[in-house]
Amino acid sequence: MMKTLWALAVFALLAQGCATRGSAPADAARYFDQTGRMDVLGGGARRIPIQTAKGTFHVWTKRVGNNPTIKLLLLHGGPGGTHEYFEAFDTFLPGAGIEYYYYDQLGSHRSDQPDDATLSSLLSTEHFVEEVEQVRKALGLGPDNFFLLGHSWGGILATEYALKYPQNLRGLVISNMMSSCPAYNDYAKNVLIPAIPTEVREELQKLEAAKDYTNPRYMELLVPHYYEHHILRMPAAQWPEPAQRSFAHINPKVYVPMQGPSEMGLSGILEKWDRSADLQRITVPTLVIGAQHDTMDPKHMEWMAGQVKRGRYLHCPNGSHMAMYDDQKTYMEGLVRFLLDMDAGRF
Repeated sequence: MMKTLWALAVFALLAQGCATRGSAPADAARYFDQTGRMDVLGGGARRIPIQTAKGTFHVWTKRVGNNPTIKLLLLHGGPGGTHEYFEAFDTFLPGAGIEYYYYDQLGSHRSDQPDDATLSSLLSTEHFVEEVEQVRKALGLGPDNFFLLGHSWGGILATEYALKYPQNLRGLVISNMMSSCPAYNDYAKNVLIPAIPTEVREELQKLEAAKDYTNPRYMELLVPHYYEHHILRMPAAQWPEPAQRSFAHINPKVYVPMQGPSEMGLSGILEKWDRSADLQRITVPTLVIGAQHDTMDPKHMEWMAGQVKRGRYLHCPNGSHMAMYDDQKTYMEGLVRFLLDMDAGRF
């Protein structure tokens, strides 16, 4: 009798948990159902052919889970970064029943690495938008289930995609990225850099004036006085392994031409990028995520959420640029809430 009562109690708790997960699958068997999937042999991983003006290349993606109505494609930062730092999502999204896709953009880690001249000719927002569109088609994502999350540079890419292909999207997440690179440069110049201790700031500025970016001293100063305050707010030696791995795999042949060599402002291809005046054209439901200690101005990101037609702002009070780590609970709960609210018709 006691065993029967215990079993009934456990069943009741499980049933209650399923009922409160919104659109999450009723059980793990459904979430991990591989029926009809072409990526079963690779555990969800596949290489997708991408047509470019310079020929065909392949990019790496990996699916986690199964949910016919919520399929989230992750656009990493950098540029030239990797999907790896998104692995923190593994702790949260499966439990919410969210299907999501890792993706290394062309020139990044597990995707093809074209020769220098070819890669250089493809470094533009226009190329990467068309790359995302080809990935979307190959993965079979559409307006009934396709959510796009872009972090940092990925936020620029997600914004551009939403402006060109709104008909393909169900929802958009812009994470830790302002809508204007000139405004970001102003924020760095007027707020972030003056906060660096004077003697450190002066030494960094001398190194930058001499374009001595490869000098070991440059990173010796930046890591404790900038990265640990505005990129990921914990001692660098304690950064989570996926974050360390992702930073180690950044491709400078993509990063430097697009971002520029300085770590305290943009000076590359993206320097003049500005879509602030176009935000009102984004009509899909949009979550903008900002953080108090970010390299990006949180007030600007809050403003962005009010400019799109249907926006929501998520503020991470303890977070920085990598708020999915240093304000993880706020970040993940807010992201999951947005996706499940969308799926349940509450947004």
